[in-house]
Amino acid sequence: MLRCLPSLFLSVLVFVIVTIACQHHLLADENEYFERKIRPLLSEHCYSCHSSNAKTVHGGLLLDSSAGIVRGGDSGAVLHAGKPTESLLIETIAYDGEIQMPPKGKLSDRDIAELTRWVQQGAHYPDSLGQLTPVSGEINFEKAKEFWSFQPLRKQLLPEIENNRWPQVRLDHFVLASMERERLTPSPPADRATLIRRLCFDLIGMPPTPEQIRDFVADDSPNAYERLVDSLLESPQYGEHWARWWLDMARYTDRTASWLYQAGQPYLYRDWVVDALNQDMAYDDFIRRQLATDLMRETGPEDLSALGFVSLSPTYWKELKLPCEIINVIVADEWEERVDAVSRTFLGLTVACARCHDHKFDPISSEDYYAMAGIFASCRQIERPLVSEERYEPVRIAKIEVARFEAEIAKLKKQNPQPKSKLAELAAEIKDIQATTALYDTPLAPALSEESMFVVRAGKTPQEGTRIEYRAEPRDLPAYIRGNPNRPGPIVPRRFLSVLSDNPQPYRNGSGRLELANSLTTDAAPLTARVIVNRIWLAHFGQGIVSTPSNFGNQGSRPTHPQLLDDLAARFVAGGWSIKRLHREILLSATWQQSSAESEHASADPDNIWLSRMNRRRITFEQWRDAMLVASDFLDLSLGGASTNVDDNHNHRRTLYATVHRRDMSATLMVHDFPDPTQHSPQRVPTVTALQGLYALNGPLLLRQSQAVVSRLTKDAPNDGDRGRITRTYWWLFSREPTENEMEMARAFLGTASESDQLRWQQYVHVLLACNEFLFVD
Repeated sequence: MLRCLPSLFLSVLVFVIVTIACQHHLLADENEYFERKIRPLLSEHCYSCHSSNAKTVHGGLLLDSSAGIVRGGDSGAVLHAGKPTESLLIETIAYDGEIQMPPKGKLSDRDIAELTRWVQQGAHYPDSLGQLTPVSGEINFEKAKEFWSFQPLRKQLLPEIENNRWPQVRLDHFVLASMERERLTPSPPADRATLIRRLCFDLIGMPPTPEQIRDFVADDSPNAYERLVDSLLESPQYGEHWARWWLDMARYTDRTASWLYQAGQPYLYRDWVVDALNQDMAYDDFIRRQLATDLMRETGPEDLSALGFVSLSPTYWKELKLPCEIINVIVADEWEERVDAVSRTFLGLTVACARCHDHKFDPISSEDYYAMAGIFASCRQIERPLVSEERYEPVRIAKIEVARFEAEIAKLKKQNPQPKSKLAELAAEIKDIQATTALYDTPLAPALSEESMFVVRAGKTPQEGTRIEYRAEPRDLPAYIRGNPNRPGPIVPRRFLSVLSDNPQPYRNGSGRLELANSLTTDAAPLTARVIVNRIWLAHFGQGIVSTPSNFGNQGSRPTHPQLLDDLAARFVAGGWSIKRLHREILLSATWQQSSAESEHASADPDNIWLSRMNRRRITFEQWRDAMLVASDFLDLSLGGASTNVDDNHNHRRTLYATVHRRDMSATLMVHDFPDPTQHSPQRVPTVTALQGLYALNGPLLLRQSQAVVSRLTKDAPNDGDRGRITRTYWWLFSREPTENEMEMARAFLGTASESDQLRWQQYVHVLLACNEFLFVD
């Protein structure tokens, strides 16, 4: 078990482990960025003269492979990774030197900035792509359906194993068979105190109380652990913890820039997710409601908050004084973002990589992309009440009247002198309307309407600007040539992906959102189930069966335990898509209950691919802060409602309810690996940085919470003495008794500090809150 005041060796070890764990995830992100942003630019502007398919390779330079870029051309090295100002490529496209490319005209500032950013970030060019066969020419979808992640699901036969006494649930057989094949043996079970702490952080995101630990350790009934799992799954805090896991993928935000449109009260979507998970809503229904609950007969206006998954999507500023050709590109980028978020979240496929051309490595055509993009081009982000439109209509009328009075007040305030009696009269009118209109304060949810967006000229010429029109009918998009909306190609009907359906038919029900949701859970059910099962496995073990959770295509990793993944996914679907049922099987497994202590096999499997021990995991910032509030007894467990600034001294709510600002993220959250809410986040990428250490030493959060823990000691244990108070502190923070060595170190540090002299105690608790044992779960 990790102890306090860790050595330099332990800190370095943790850094190495975290680095290895993040490697595959970072590589997948870099590959996707290249395919979505960089390759389309090179393909459109450079490959006709600088690729292996060019009739004549100009300047001896090839830009369609990493080897060609590294080799350079007749003029020498084409770029210096991380140094755009020293790179010939950037100098050339900026028209700053003798060589100016492309010869037909300078790239847009936007394209130059993107290529500059790519070079600045290291000019990653996916070397691994050379091991794959790029899709070229017409895609053979029937052949493509043979890929492992597109295969039908079926319950697998249990593999033969030698140690028949070890498995506790079905999944253990598959894990053990892999272990035995690699000549590994399972680790012993974790002790009960470790197990309950691990379980509580996994299911509710908070540590157990000392009383819960003692009761569980003392309970020798055969089903004690099973009852503990069930009780935590029924806890309201379960939905809160797992909602944050989902919101990372949904790129949830409470606020965005003031100059960007934001629909409704975002927290209503967050609270909907919490409630849906607590109710164990079937995952297929969970998908349908988030994409199209407004089109479902069985749901009503009270469920509109579910649409926040799409309605809270990032929007970009559209300066309507600019020509519509520019605004067209911005709108197309928004549609691309929707396609990316939906396809990666639910399918684990990077469909957005096919905007400019057929996907280079997956069987996704450019027509597939525009078939899906048309769905999102046919709906509008708006705010809608959680009551019927008929009941809300008087409120709309009242708010129009209030807005008229407020505008009149604003005009009168500019007069000198101000007509005070008239201002008071208008203010009273507003107050009366608000008080007498039923449902006036009904919150508005971020939702969608069935309206298509069209970008048109405001006048006869581009110089007269742009107008955005919304029309009450769906639209099919043309396949833009090279992804450029100002170069439309053939119209593509809205439909599902060709590789995931036998004969995809055009969507006819409005925008097609409901039909898309149904396709995800019927035609694509095998892939959809594999993706969500893998995500939940990743959350429990710190590593997925597939290490690229949002990429199940050719560029993604292959499953380490393919039969296990298929068996879990097949039974997940057959069992009604129940997430809680899946949690239960994983948590009751002998695999998950293993000790995380280093075993004799650690050197044979340093990355623990074959799961012969449990992974020691670092808790998230949310869990760390919540655990501090539990220790200080300050935690406010009220559910739902509007968010609060995480740095507010009076904010004692769970960190789930901290304000997430898409354009002005809290520095506290950014320092602690909080995901970027402008894009889909497949998994947290933990880092070990100097800023985190400085925050732990000097940040206001640990100072406040260490003072609060000391105050609790003074209140709860006024007569315990140093030994008793130290013991209490260890139980509150680490769920255990201190060792004699730890007791001696603590007493030596505290010295002769009196109970009234709390500074020494505060410093001592501060150190404990920042130590590794509090930050990691065994």
